[in-house]
Amino acid sequence: MWGNNKPVVLSYGRQRSRWSLPPWLVLLIVGAAAGVAGVIYVQEKHLPPRLSASESSELRGAYDQADAERRQLKAELDATAARLQAAQADGKKLGEDLAAGRSGSEKLRQDLDFAVDALPPDPRGGAVEVRAGRLQRKGAGLAYEVALTRGAGARPINAVLQLAVSGQGASGAETRVVGKPVPLSIGAYEIARGTLALPEGFRAGQATISVLDRPDGRQLGMRVLYVK
Repeated sequence: MWGNNKPVVLSYGRQRSRWSLPPWLVLLIVGAAAGVAGVIYVQEKHLPPRLSASESSELRGAYDQADAERRQLKAELDATAARLQAAQADGKKLGEDLAAGRSGSEKLRQDLDFAVDALPPDPRGGAVEVRAGRLQRKGAGLAYEVALTRGAGARPINAVLQLAVSGQGASGAETRVVGKPVPLSIGAYEIARGTLALPEGFRAGQATISVLDRPDGRQLGMRVLYVK
């Protein structure tokens, strides 16, 4: 009964191919391909053409040059700003120094006014008073300093100062040396300074200081001082 048994073959339907792709993967690949195609289409039809290697190199070089120029301009701008700040600081200091100088000048003027007012009056009086003077031998000449006044608030006038020095010459004889008129502008006061050349061997004794309205003109003031 069991001797003629045949094998029984069971069939479960059609066998799948092991290389078939899932539907979702197929859709993903198709979508990616469509996207790449769209990008290529847009680049070719609507965007500027892509640059070649040489063009890209030139563009990079131009960019680097422009960036270098930008940095240079920025450095120059920073340097200019620094110089401007330094100039402003110098200007501020100059203004402060000028203000201090004006203050010092005003104090000096006040001191000079006080010193002139404290001088003894000219005993001869006159339109121009010779308030004080100093005469000293200096080498071959006679150095002089003379304080002249006309009163507070007086408007400046043009005048000349002339020195006549009396003394002994080299031979021992009495000699008189007359200097050239020195032009002056005399306001409330004026300090005249200068040097009168003297002959060799001359020994000065005294000097007559004359203030004239012009050379050989009308006398405005006069005083005699001894030479030290």
